[in-house]
Amino acid sequence: MMKSCDSGSLPFIGDFAKFLEGAKHFGLSKNNDSADYFEKHIVQSFLDKIGVGIEVPNYPQFRDMSEMILSLIDGLEKLKTGYIETKIPFLKTSNGLPEVEVIKRNSQLIKEKIGKSLEVRICVTGPYTLASFFPYRDVGTFSRLGNVVSQILEKSLFSDNNGKTILASVDEPLFGLVDDPLIDFGSEGRENLRKSWETIFSKAKSKNVRTMMHLHSTTNPLFWDIPSLDVIDSHVYDPLIQQKNTQNLLDSKDKFLKASVAVNDFDTLIKAKITSESHEKLTESAINEKIARTWTDIKHGTVNPVIFLESEGTMKNRLTKVINRFGLERVLYVGPECGLKGYPTYENAIECLRRVSNIVQGYRK
Repeated sequence: MMKSCDSGSLPFIGDFAKFLEGAKHFGLSKNNDSADYFEKHIVQSFLDKIGVGIEVPNYPQFRDMSEMILSLIDGLEKLKTGYIETKIPFLKTSNGLPEVEVIKRNSQLIKEKIGKSLEVRICVTGPYTLASFFPYRDVGTFSRLGNVVSQILEKSLFSDNNGKTILASVDEPLFGLVDDPLIDFGSEGRENLRKSWETIFSKAKSKNVRTMMHLHSTTNPLFWDIPSLDVIDSHVYDPLIQQKNTQNLLDSKDKFLKASVAVNDFDTLIKAKITSESHEKLTESAINEKIARTWTDIKHGTVNPVIFLESEGTMKNRLTKVINRFGLERVLYVGPECGLKGYPTYENAIECLRRVSNIVQGYRK
């Protein structure tokens, strides 16, 4: 059955420095004020997602996800130019992601509040995107990082009487966006990257967890060759949805789609409204000036950002096109194209998730 989900990130409300401090201390000591602050924020935001109908919510992600992952890895040194390996990278903790540990610890409380068992999505940054933080890479970089990421994911998966992880996503936003000689066709680096993805996904599959890859570009077809990858997640206007061979690849590789139905870039949403309401053709410079003024008005509270959100009708039309093209059996999840951290307010982002949830529920009726 097709289910609604989200990609994790949201705007933060409160003392972000205290939140970051809490993430460092969570689980290490009792009676820590910042750790309690961190825990309460994660639980409440997770409940907020479920409260607007998201069926497979990701852990609330307020921190930079790549930095989250890198902070759990030993054998690295951070310089001004990026990270370098001082020895073979290894996991420095016996736990998984702190945000997930919060959900595990509070799973009974959450279950009692929502009246049902949890179904959770967990995401990690993939080895290709993590490698972009390293000024010096070699063909083995993907393998070394992939091994640690697979351990982080494995320790973050859970299943108990109160709920379980049902979806694990590897996020590779940089893959396919640049011409990278390290992953040229037929190269050792390309094969190592493919194997590292398979290592990560196979850990999830061994726990009966469905796997997903989140991409910002599907121009490089390497992801099709990962046996343990189930679901492909790309952006609203990604060519994957339009390409003639996508149906054949989905069928022959037995893979599925997450339908992205809501644009996550708020500048794009503002621009769309400006251009649709203008009675004359505006120059790019004029549009950018109007976007800047709009952000100022939003911050001053004179403009409600909800007016820029896409309608449920627009989202439903996108979902309908994907289902009509590939069949309902190939669309397992529906959500925004990416995280909503760039939305102007927390309430604005939650309203977007509410609309996504509504169209999925409406489609079933």
